[in-house]
Amino acid sequence: MKKLPFLYLFISFISFSQNKPINTLSLEESLGYVKKHHPVLKQAKLITNTNEAKLMKARGAFDPKIAIDYDRKEFKDTDYYKNLTSTFKIPTWYGIELKASYENNSGQFLNPQSKTPKNGLYNVGVAIPLAKNLFINKRMATLKQAKLYAKQGKLEQQLLINTILFNAIDSYLNWTLYYQQHTIYKDYYTNAQVRLKNVITSFKAGDKAAVDTLEASINLKSRKLDLEKANIKYIKSKLEFSNYLWINDNIPMELKDEMIPDVTTFSKMDVLLKSTANAIVQNNLNDHPKVKLLELKRRNLEINKQLKVNNLLPKIDFQYNLLSSKVDNLDAFNVSNYKNSLQVSVPLFLRKSRGELKLAKLKLQDLNFEISSTKTSLQNKINAIRQQIVSYEKQKNILEDLVNGYQKIVKSEERKFSLGESSLFLINYREVKLIESNLKEAKNNYEYAKTKSALIQLLGQLNTL
Repeated sequence: MKKLPFLYLFISFISFSQNKPINTLSLEESLGYVKKHHPVLKQAKLITNTNEAKLMKARGAFDPKIAIDYDRKEFKDTDYYKNLTSTFKIPTWYGIELKASYENNSGQFLNPQSKTPKNGLYNVGVAIPLAKNLFINKRMATLKQAKLYAKQGKLEQQLLINTILFNAIDSYLNWTLYYQQHTIYKDYYTNAQVRLKNVITSFKAGDKAAVDTLEASINLKSRKLDLEKANIKYIKSKLEFSNYLWINDNIPMELKDEMIPDVTTFSKMDVLLKSTANAIVQNNLNDHPKVKLLELKRRNLEINKQLKVNNLLPKIDFQYNLLSSKVDNLDAFNVSNYKNSLQVSVPLFLRKSRGELKLAKLKLQDLNFEISSTKTSLQNKINAIRQQIVSYEKQKNILEDLVNGYQKIVKSEERKFSLGESSLFLINYREVKLIESNLKEAKNNYEYAKTKSALIQLLGQLNTL
């Protein structure tokens, strides 16, 4: 896979902000690249293009048509017949078809009813279905459904974009979390190095026992092991996030080693997502893209049901045509010169049509159940996420107090140790609790930010960012 240097992002970072290091990649900048260059989002746009093409195809069923039929037979110098028929038809919305034609037939063995004047015969008329296919027919249904498909395509595109953006945000937050964890372990590894150095100095001065140097050395190795594990997770999360970064021509981008996430992201999710929990809960579920998509599908099934009801009607087709041998003026057509036809057909048992109608009703009923279930499920998920957000806010305050408390305890133990009133074991034990609290605080901030984005994703609004 082809990789490019991260020069493109460096340029944008320098111009974006003078208040942060140029090697920091923010969530806003990341989403900008995702929305502009991610191949799946480009693919999502094809959904609407495809449905628009289907709509154009359906409208083609109402295009006027010109047809020419020429038939001639000549055998052993005998002109059996020569038939020429040209027709112009205009389909209309309610199954009515306007028609104009010209016939010119001749020959020794021509069917008498097909004979025309020397200059041919003109006719204008109309074909009307009097029962079946008058108010709804396959052509009308196809066009109506194609219009619905075009709207469905936009909603499907919106949901797909919504999902990709949420995954990108989640991956960025995951990268930020592991960066913070890596930083925490790195800081305490540095502390362990300094502590070992000080203990060795004190041992050489005769102030500390040899076992203290062993204790400090073991603690340093433990911190180094934790740091290495955190580093692996950080690198992995960074690579996973880079999967969402692309530039023109579908070229993937690679984050350089010195590139880091914006550590303030967790604390400003409301600003980044342009929302607050109070504003979100006022959202009307009827406007949710998924619900609107199901409603369009229901309208589609209702059209299909109307078409099945139409098939129960008898087929009664009536045609009426005015005839004239010349068309030099409008008075050429006279009601006394005409031809008409009436065709009637009806199945005796209608078992096929009744079966199809029953299936259409069952599909519509099934979709109504799905719509109700979807609304209830969405509402319950929204309520659950709201409770999570409230809980994470409470946990945040508790964890901040815990971190402050453990920091004071560790400093107190270190001061006692310098006075010979404590031990490295107690310091390390207190420090372990402090590290755990720092990690829990970072994880809680991550969960809070992720839950906020999950709520907006659940409402289908991430594509509006």
